[in-house]
Amino acid sequence: MPHLTIEYTANLDAHTDIGELCKTLSHTLVTLQDATGTLVFPLYGTRVLAYPAAQFAVADGEQGRAFVYMNMRITPGRSPELVKTIGDALLTAARAHLAPMLDKLPLRLTLHIDATPPGYEGKFTN
Repeated sequence: MPHLTIEYTANLDAHTDIGELCKTLSHTLVTLQDATGTLVFPLYGTRVLAYPAAQFAVADGEQGRAFVYMNMRITPGRSPELVKTIGDALLTAARAHLAPMLDKLPLRLTLHIDATPPGYEGKFTN
């Protein structure tokens, strides 16, 4: 953990590189430090995945609108202040990446962070 999933309107592909956004957000996550200077997330457990929505309706259905919805799952136990710091860092990084296209499309950027204990967590690494 963390696993950050991005859903976005496919009309963004013509205006920005979503793969680069994934790399930017991954870098943001693996370099975040808490108040003591300790890294917040493990390097090898961090995942960022993006999926375009080819079919979508945003607000009034105008196809010139766009959204980026990010949902991150983390294990519980971090303070609300640290979770806010994580969220603020991700939103800042995403806004900076998307800034060049903000004058081309109206955009809604949303981030939810869920800190819930897994019902089951199995792992395998080779």
